[in-house]
Parts: sequence; structure tokens; C-alpha cells
Amino acid sequence: MAGAASRVSGLACGTWDLLARRVASARPVRSLFASGALCGKPREVRKKNALSEKKLTRHFIDHRKVKVVAGSGGDGACTFHSEPRKEWGGPDGGNGGNGGNIIIKVDRQVKSLSLVTALYHGGNGESGGSKNCYGRNAHNTYISVPIGTIVREFGKTVADLSQHGQEYVAAYGGAGGKGNRFFLSNENRAPMISTPGEKGQERALQLELRTMAHAGLVGFPNAGKSSLLRAISNAKPAVAAYPFTTLNPHVGIVKYRDHEQVAVADIPGLIQGAHLNHGLGISFLRHIERCRFLLFVLDLSAAEPWVQLENLRFELDQYEPGLSQRPQAIVANKVDLPEARANLDTLRALVTQRVIPVSAVTGHNTEELILHLRELYDGYLLSEGCSGQQPVKW
Repeated sequence: MAGAASRVSGLACGTWDLLARRVASARPVRSLFASGALCGKPREVRKKNALSEKKLTRHFIDHRKVKVVAGSGGDGACTFHSEPRKEWGGPDGGNGGNGGNIIIKVDRQVKSLSLVTALYHGGNGESGGSKNCYGRNAHNTYISVPIGTIVREFGKTVADLSQHGQEYVAAYGGAGGKGNRFFLSNENRAPMISTPGEKGQERALQLELRTMAHAGLVGFPNAGKSSLLRAISNAKPAVAAYPFTTLNPHVGIVKYRDHEQVAVADIPGLIQGAHLNHGLGISFLRHIERCRFLLFVLDLSAAEPWVQLENLRFELDQYEPGLSQRPQAIVANKVDLPEARANLDTLRALVTQRVIPVSAVTGHNTEELILHLRELYDGYLLSEGCSGQQPVKW
């Protein structure tokens, strides 16, 4: 008996050992405290390459044609109350819900019209139901646009959106239909009529972006406007030694110790005949129209830089009479070059406005430009306050 028991126990132990080996081979045990060397390889974090100016231009859109179709209202219901032991319950058809409006809203985080699509459809309201249940109103559809967007219809300006959070209802949704409960009266105790929902408004609009900035850098190509904007603000426009480096406007913010902020726009370079749509043409002349004061940037190393000033003023006045007479300053750039020093005295003798010699490359005398920029900004705030208008804040 003892030998049989020992054989049975030995067989059981062998069976358990076999099962343990099979489990170990099928499901390997993993250590919960694996070192970093045994873990997976760390993913390499690749830095995204900065978009070139040409690629940025593809995403910068300053005008759009948009068709907006608001939502239609829901139909009213024609039903009668049905309940046990209440044979004549009466009409209980509810009204339909209103269609959704399409609203254009200004968002300071949006800088271009590139995200605006060509067609917008509003949501339709729900139809009414029995038991006096009204249909649900549709939600409004919002179109986010940058500050300084103008809405036109048939060439006429219908809205000028210049403040953050400002809204304009581009298309109104249709009203919901009336249920037969609405038509209940003493003369008609069992109305059998209901009205359908109205269609939403449909419009074709043109959105036009005009850069909204306090100051505008105006000058011919390769005058150093982009370099100057990089020197005085937080903007990082492309800079290169060839004309038309800037293909779309850039806006930089100049911050002061009292937490005041002044927006400065780098307008792409103009050429002679820009008011006739030569070069970049009128598409960027309209951005200057939105600036409260101007900074004429002249290449002081060029021959006769005062002729550049006359040509710039002529182009602005041809586009809009009196545009060149806004509060301004003359910025004589590239004063670090030897050929520019002789032209500085001649320029000051020929003009009556203040001339600020600077070097955008070395940063020479940029403090004087920043201080004068604040003087122009304070004068703008004073003039807007006297006229009762609300100044634009950044």
C-alpha cells in the first residue's frame, strides 16, 4: 500500500511539473521592474521646419466669396389629444422650431480668411409634435474672421468688423411653422390647419480683410521694413537680400512698460504704379487704409531717397485722396552704411516731418523710433476720445 501511494504521488508530481513547464513556455513571465535599457526605444522628437514665406502665402487669404444659407424652420403639427375617457381632447399640435442663423464673428486669434469656406448651411428647426410639444430651435452657425474684416454685398459695405467679439448676422433662419393648437379659438374649436416652416435667408457676400494695425510700415521693396519690424516687435517676418521678400502683411506688437501695446503692420513693398494695380497693387494698398498713422521707411543708402518719399505719397493719394496726410514719421533706414550718411542731412533739409535715422540690422536708434511710435499712439487715443469713438486695443 505504501508503494502504491508513493507511485501515485510521484505521478501527480510529474504531472504538475509537466503542466508548469507548458504554462511557462506558453506564457513567459515578464518582470514588472524592467530597466530603461529593456524598454522600447524612445521616439525621436523632430522639430517642425518653419514654413517659408511662399508656403505662408498659400495659407494667407485676404478676400473670400461666401454663400450663406440659413436654416429653415420646422413645420407645425396638426394633431388632436387622445386619452381614455376624454373623447374630445382638442387640438394639441405644437409649433416648429426656428432655423439656425449664420453669424460672422470676429476672433482676434484668427489672422487670415483661409479657414472660411465658400458655402455655409444653417441647421433646420425640428417639426412640432403632439401633446403641445414644440420643435427644437436649431443652433446658430458661426464664421470666425480676423479683426478688420469688411462684409460687402453687391459691392456695398454692409458691415465693418473692427472689434474683438463683434458679430454680424449674415443670414437669418426661417421661423417655425404654427401647429393647429395655435389656431384654437372660440369660433373654431377643432382647427385642422397648420403652417409649414419658412425658408432661411440666402445671401452671397464678399469678405475682405484689411490689416487692422495702429501703424503701417510703408516703403518700396528691399527698404528694410521686415528687418525693422523684427527689431522693434515680436514679429518674425522673412528677411532676405532681394525685393518682394514679404508677400503678405505681418503684424507685430510693440509692448511698453505700462502694459500698453501698439500694433505695427509690415505692408508688402509698393512700386510706382501700384494704384494702377501694378506689382502687388491694390490688394495691399487697402491694408494701409486701415492704419491710423504711417511710418515711411526709406532706404537711405539709395540715390536720392527723398524721391522715394514723393513717389510713396503720390501712390497713396492716387489710391485714396488724403491718405498720405495722416499722422506720420519718416524712418531713414540703413544709416549704418557709409553712403547713407551724406543723404541724411539733405533729407532733413528737404522735408518738414520728423526724420528718425535707424539701422534695423544693428538696432541703432530704434529706441527713438519706439518712443515716437508711442507719441503717435497717444495722439490717436486722444483724437478717438474727443470724437466719441472707441479706440482699437490689442
